[in-house]
This record gives sequence, structure tokens and C-alpha cells, in this order.
Amino acid sequence: MKEIPASQAYRLLEPGPIVLVATSHKGRPNVMTLGFHMMIQHVPPLIGCIIGPWDHSYQALRATGECVIAIPTLDLAETVVDIGICSGDTVDKFQRFGLKPRSASEVKAPLIGDCLANIECRVADASLVDTYNLFILEAKRIWIDAARNERRMMHHCGGGSFTVDGGTLDFGDRMTKWRHLP
Repeated sequence: MKEIPASQAYRLLEPGPIVLVATSHKGRPNVMTLGFHMMIQHVPPLIGCIIGPWDHSYQALRATGECVIAIPTLDLAETVVDIGICSGDTVDKFQRFGLKPRSASEVKAPLIGDCLANIECRVADASLVDTYNLFILEAKRIWIDAARNERRMMHHCGGGSFTVDGGTLDFGDRMTKWRHLP
């Protein structure tokens, strides 16, 4: 076996698909690409997201306490990468990338109509933000585009490489211990 730096643990344990985080602050919507997130619990549904002061969205999330987590699919791969390499402090990313903002129900941040799913979130706990840049978000509403044909998601592996979802294994009938969960 070959040792790699411990700092690259995320390349092996990447928690989920690349997502887009939409915010709105002072009437200006913004979107960022995010790979560092995780599910924390089922009820209430809590999601942890690492968003630091180096991200333009950080100030909006701190100020408003709300955002939308949008889940893009493979057809948006280049756009997702390009969103992540420019800053919303100088660029209107919705305009530059032709994204379709949609009104959310419970938050002012926009849904992204181009994505497979959108999760409206509110900050449930900000106590770890100053130390770890970790926002604990509570999912309030979820919207899915059931008519969307492309459903493959991307997962960041570091260094600009991504894996793409393929087939699905369904062992639901064997998971008897967890049937009580929604």
C-alpha cells in the first residue's frame, strides 16, 4: 500500500454529490458550488455544510440564515465547475450562466430551475461556524423535477476530478432495522 497525505481523506470519503448553494442578500441572488456537505440526522432533517469567509455566499448565509441547496446533474457539469471558479462579489452568476431562478416557498434565496432537486433550508445551528465554518442547516421543503431525464450526479474527488453516478443497488428489503425512518 502507498501512503497519501491525511489531508486527502475527503478524496476517499466524499459525502455526496456536488451541490449548488443559492443565497439572496440585499436583493441580490448568488450561487456557489459546494462539495463539503453531509447529512447529520433524519428528523428534523439536518445538513452540515462547510462554507467559509473566503466564499462570497458566507456573508449572505450569516446575514439571512437561509439558502437553497440545489442538486445539479451531469448535463450541468461544466457550468457547475465554472460557477465554482468565479466569485459572486464581481459576477451575477445567474445571468452569466443562464440559470433559471424560481421563487422558493419559505426562503428568499431562489430555487434553481435547471437542477434535479432543490432543498429550501434555514440555519438551525451556527455555533460551529466561527471554529469550523460549519453551518447546520434544516431542510424545510424539497422540490424535485420528476420530468427530468438526466439524473446522474457528480461527486468531487479532488484535484478537478469527479466520479459520476452509474447504476443503483436496491437492498431496501434487507434493511429491516431502519424501516421506521421516513
